[in-house]
Amino acid sequence: MTTTALITGANKGIGYETARQLGERGITAIVGARDEERGRAAAERLGQPYVRLDVTDEASVQAAAKWIGEEYGSLDILVNNAGIVAPPHDLAPSATTAAIMRQTFEVNVFGVVTVTHAMLPLLRRAPAARIVNMSTELGSLTAALDPDNQFYALNMLAYNSSKSALNMLTVSYAKELWDTPIRVNVIDPGFCATDLNAHTGFRTAEQGAAVAVRLATLDADGPTGAFFQEEGPLPW
Repeated sequence: MTTTALITGANKGIGYETARQLGERGITAIVGARDEERGRAAAERLGQPYVRLDVTDEASVQAAAKWIGEEYGSLDILVNNAGIVAPPHDLAPSATTAAIMRQTFEVNVFGVVTVTHAMLPLLRRAPAARIVNMSTELGSLTAALDPDNQFYALNMLAYNSSKSALNMLTVSYAKELWDTPIRVNVIDPGFCATDLNAHTGFRTAEQGAAVAVRLATLDADGPTGAFFQEEGPLPW
């Protein structure tokens, strides 16, 4: 029986590497991307299927869910990878407008809800589905207030708070699905060099993806409702 995964924002960066590494495990890793040309090109390089999916466009998400259902019948893994940092990137919290907050939350929070809501019926059909949400240590309230934390100075109101909200989404879904075989977790891939940070990160996309893949392929007794990085659990 085919094991299927959907990765949003999978045409590049950590999403692409997640699809590649899942594919190496024999998993059908569906490349979800809003740009059809880039998405199809990435899928072709990986030898994987492509589906057009814009997390801010509910119609495209519903169409993707319909296609996956018709093509595969169920979905074993969902990796909510798509995310943005809305420019300008260096605003102080007091200079951050509601418009920037809305733009950020539309992708990083509402987009995850839109995709998860649409894919859950397919995930419930799988024997033991996994949901992995892509967060960051910057979303940890504990880390944000620790002056010894290496990212203490990165006080980005819109991005950081959107990832804190994503963490609570993860906990909420995990609580609802606690007594089912579905496991729902959130990860910090680390400061990876991607387009999101103009390739200034000190980790590779491959390293970041490895964390997602580990949580996407958990055994039946694996954790749920947890926040992980490569070294282990993170504080909320």
